[in-house]
Amino acid sequence: MQPLKAIIFDVDGTLANTEETHRQSFNSAFDEFGLGYHWSEQEYTDLLSISGGRERITAYLKAQDFKVKGDFNLREFALRLHQRKSEIYRDNLIAGHKGLRNGVLRLITEAKQKGIKLGIATATSKSNVETLLRHNLGKDAMSLFDAVVTCDIVKDKKPSPVVYQFAIAELGLTPETCIAIEDSTNGNKAARAAGLKTVITTHAFTIDNDFTGASLVINQLGEPDQPFNVISGKSYGASYVDVGLLKNLLNEQKKEIAETWPDNVIVIAK
Repeated sequence: MQPLKAIIFDVDGTLANTEETHRQSFNSAFDEFGLGYHWSEQEYTDLLSISGGRERITAYLKAQDFKVKGDFNLREFALRLHQRKSEIYRDNLIAGHKGLRNGVLRLITEAKQKGIKLGIATATSKSNVETLLRHNLGKDAMSLFDAVVTCDIVKDKKPSPVVYQFAIAELGLTPETCIAIEDSTNGNKAARAAGLKTVITTHAFTIDNDFTGASLVINQLGEPDQPFNVISGKSYGASYVDVGLLKNLLNEQKKEIAETWPDNVIVIAK
C-alpha cells in the first residue's frame, strides 16, 4: 500500500468557485479598453478549454480578427488587457467575499493535522492565489502549502503536465504518493499525465467535461452534513472527501486486485 504523502490542489473552480468572478472581470476589462466584447456564460464555458487567461484572450482576439491599434502587437496588447483584468479580479474577490468550496477548509485542516503535505498547481498567478487564500485563511495562508506552483513559475499550461511535475518535485515526492484535486478536463489530463490519481469536483462551468481516467468525480468535496453526489467512480462508502477516502483512492487498483484474487491461491516469487 502506498502512503498518502501529499494532496495537490488546483485553484480556480477547485479551491473556490471563482470562474464566474473571472468571467465578470474579463468583461469589465473589455469595457475599460472599449472593445465591445462580452463573454456569456456559455461562451466562457467554451473558452475554458484554453488554459490561462492571457492565452484565452489571445485566442479569442485572433478568432475575432482583432487588429491592434498603436505600437503594440497582439501578444503585448493581450498581456496589458490581462494584467488589468487580473487587478479587477482581485478587487472583485475581496468585494464579493468569495469563500472556499464546501469541504476545502476541512480537508486542508485534517491533512495538516496528519502530517500530509499540501501543494498547489495552477495556471493562475501567485498574486491571485495569495488574494484568495489570505482573504479566506488569513495572512499566513500561503505557509500552509509546501509547494505553490503558478504561471509565474511554469509557463506551459494544462493539459501539459509540467505544473504538476514541478509541484511533485518541489514537494520532494513521487506521483505514486500524491493525489490531485481538480475541476476541469485540462486539469485532469495534466495531473494524469504527471502520473497522479485525481479527484474531480465539478461546477457549473465544467459539469459536462470529459473526466476520463479520474478516480472519483463528484459535485463537491462535501461535509458530514452536506454529502457529495457521486458522478462516477467509487466512494468506498464515504459521503465526503477526507484523508481516509483519498488513501483508498490512491491504492484502489491494488485493493481491487486483492479483493478479487482467490483466497486459495499462493504466489511464490522467484
